[in-house]
Amino acid sequence: MSELRGVGIGLGVAQGPVVRMAEAMPAPENTPSTVGAETERARVREAVATVARELNDRGEAAGGAAQDVLEAQSMIAEDPTLQEEVDERIDAGATAEWAVHDAFAGFRATLEAVGGYLGERAADLDDIAQRVLAHLRGVDAPGVPNPGHPFVLVARDLAPADTALLDLDQVLALITTDGGPTSHTAILAREKGIVAIVGVGVADGTQLVTGETVIVDAASGVVTREPTEDEKDRAAQRAAARQSADTAPPTPGALADGTPVALLANLGKPADAADAVVRGAEGVGLFRTEFLFLSSAQAPTIAQQRESYRELLAAFPGKKVVVRMLDAGADKPLAFLNDAHEENPALGLRGLRALRASEDILREQLTALAEADAETEADLWVMAPMVATVEETIYFTGLAREYGLQTAGVMVEIPASALLADRVLAHADFASIGTNDLTQYTMAADRMLGSVAGFQDPWHPAVLRLVREVGDAGARLGKPIGICGEAAADPLLAVVLVGLGATSLSMAPPALADVRHALSERTPSEARSLAEAALAADDASSARTAVAMLAAELPLHKKETTS
Repeated sequence: MSELRGVGIGLGVAQGPVVRMAEAMPAPENTPSTVGAETERARVREAVATVARELNDRGEAAGGAAQDVLEAQSMIAEDPTLQEEVDERIDAGATAEWAVHDAFAGFRATLEAVGGYLGERAADLDDIAQRVLAHLRGVDAPGVPNPGHPFVLVARDLAPADTALLDLDQVLALITTDGGPTSHTAILAREKGIVAIVGVGVADGTQLVTGETVIVDAASGVVTREPTEDEKDRAAQRAAARQSADTAPPTPGALADGTPVALLANLGKPADAADAVVRGAEGVGLFRTEFLFLSSAQAPTIAQQRESYRELLAAFPGKKVVVRMLDAGADKPLAFLNDAHEENPALGLRGLRALRASEDILREQLTALAEADAETEADLWVMAPMVATVEETIYFTGLAREYGLQTAGVMVEIPASALLADRVLAHADFASIGTNDLTQYTMAADRMLGSVAGFQDPWHPAVLRLVREVGDAGARLGKPIGICGEAAADPLLAVVLVGLGATSLSMAPPALADVRHALSERTPSEARSLAEAALAADDASSARTAVAMLAAELPLHKKETTS
């Protein structure tokens, strides 16, 4: 096959010689221990502690989303349940090596059976097990090869610890046979701006051999084998054009006719602000405050919160910064907020519902934000998560204004608030659409449940119709409508969302350049035409295909400038 297909990450293109990553170490043999259970347990404890420390160190060196991923891996390595599984095998006479291999394999099988998002976490378990086994054996853990020249890395999947510290001067592009758009490989590749195609498929991916030259075109999701000289030249020209665009001073987001579309950053920590500014973020469309709470056994003090908010706001003087109030519950439980067992927490006491049940935490957040706002020059906006009703809107906006916060809005993540967007926006200053949860609740597909992961696609026309409802209401009432879910980072879908009425888009900072470029090629009428093509489709796949075909037929524009 001259072409292999997968899921492209971003719009980049690269070419170079393939280097395949070595396969994992072989499984240990199940032979009885000769040193006794106590010694074997001690060996495992020491190896796991070392691996956990190394993962944390790599995370600190990498920063950003990579740090979050690697810290999560470190916690998995030291998970008490896994430790118990290992101990059971050791107590039955197994060696440390076999106990680690078998216990991790059992948990991996459980995740693979679930599939989808959780199935993609199986690769993370493999990496941890391999690192622990390597330490037990006294050898180096398998990792990214170093052939001494720039190369295209081909792997079954790439562990977060390896992805986080890839040498971008050497790794021209990344191809994986496993994984999908929500895998850690995809998430970290997007954050680091690596040209990548994931999920090529084992049957196709195994055809790639070390030394052969390929073109990796993330925009089309195509790997071209044995390209012609003309294909190489065209790819090089595209890569050079992108490099020139990336190094040029970022311009404000706008359509081809100059219609502004603010391009904002999704941030999880104040320390992430500097990178967003460098990449041309015009402000912050979503600041997640959970980082202050999730690592604590009790809620942080007002003073602790104020310092973090002040650091964030100081990085964006004169620019909009949208702060989401604590969004806990479901996949982010907090003992001090809501530790009651719920059969279906995604439909339970989460978001604003949980904050109302513990209003002191909400009031402390608002107090800290108001104090930080008074000491800085950013344009602070605050919004409540998981708003379902007009009454909830009135409650939150009234409370925010009680603390002197002038711009208060809501997250639209539930179909109810989308369908009543005109009434919600009669009381809110703005709305921000969280496409991840809006898709979850529209399609009745739990984001954390792999068996229904195929329904979690924001391209679905039912989701896009709800976005249009909110966009139309915002236009009638003169209220800003933002998008802050993962959908905003998809360049083609970003244009569709603007065509549906979005006035700003917020995303991980590395996605800003591609989205800025995609918007600059389309006029408002073209964006609306692309949106109509998506709405006319029957399902997500058809919508994506219809928009891509229409976009290919439309002329490309350069954004008009004024002197």
